[in-house]
Amino acid sequence: MSLHIESVSKVLGGRTIVDDMDLVVETGQLVSLLGPSGCGKTTTLRMIGGFLKPDSGRLLIDGQDVTGISPERRPTAMVFQNYALWPHMTVFKNIAFGLRLRKLPKAEIRAKVEEVLNTVNLSHHIDSYPGRISGGEQQRVALARALVLEPKVLLLDEPLSNLDAKLRERVRDDIREIQQRVGITTVLVTHDQDEALSISDRVAVMTGGRIDQYDPPAVVYRAPRTKFVADFVGTMNLLTATVHGDQLAVGEVKVAFHGEAEDGEQEIGVRPEDVKVSADADGPATVTRVIHRGHYTELVLSLGEERLRAFVSTGAELVEGTAVRVEIARAAVWEAS
Repeated sequence: MSLHIESVSKVLGGRTIVDDMDLVVETGQLVSLLGPSGCGKTTTLRMIGGFLKPDSGRLLIDGQDVTGISPERRPTAMVFQNYALWPHMTVFKNIAFGLRLRKLPKAEIRAKVEEVLNTVNLSHHIDSYPGRISGGEQQRVALARALVLEPKVLLLDEPLSNLDAKLRERVRDDIREIQQRVGITTVLVTHDQDEALSISDRVAVMTGGRIDQYDPPAVVYRAPRTKFVADFVGTMNLLTATVHGDQLAVGEVKVAFHGEAEDGEQEIGVRPEDVKVSADADGPATVTRVIHRGHYTELVLSLGEERLRAFVSTGAELVEGTAVRVEIARAAVWEAS
């Protein structure tokens, strides 16, 4: 079911947290609200779920205005950051809790819980207690508890923040696989760029209560529309380039550029993987630092007054102090703020 956020604003503590937001999430999509702390993403999620009421604007689910509907009557379900599982209840009872509030027959509750446990691959833990299962399994119990209510929109509030890095990656993939299999419209809040880029159909990058960019992950990464998006999403070299006609250069280094920019100085963004480096005694740049990252090496280069990061293959034999030639394969230019 589709979700429409229309001109929604929210003021808390005398400060505008969400500012005239418009957003459309199409049926079956997983959309991430990505941004730093305080940008308004969790407040937006809580308004979608009915836990906060907008000061202005409307929220529509499948064309129905739900702005004034209470959380328990709204066709949404939320998975909270801390999972909010009852430690004294078994997995079965945790998942069945909402169904019991709806006074469904016991046999129907049992069937629905068993079905959703099968969906999240946790049937073997039906009688376990939350404290006896792993963090990733607890997260899937919380997801099952939300899915069993058969909501039209699933809301995920930083669902992976309590997991270690290795487990986070695995559970992230689980969430995406389950979401696609169930086909449920989903809004996920995160400050983790990898999380947002890897599992989302579209990403809304937020700052100051507004959406700076709303696009598929590849577009957000490769074609940032603002300096904030360029700097926030992934690793980006922010450089001052000289523009003359269709020529773009950083010092002596020519830059591959397709787009429009006015003559003069222009701030650009260059991804480290788009910087090609080779040893050259007459090169304009110098390696000032070598950082081994496992399957690749990060080089920090001095290029005139600019500091430039480059990701190169691990086998590249470059050491600190090496003079290098630099090629920049691609640059991003964004809208003036």
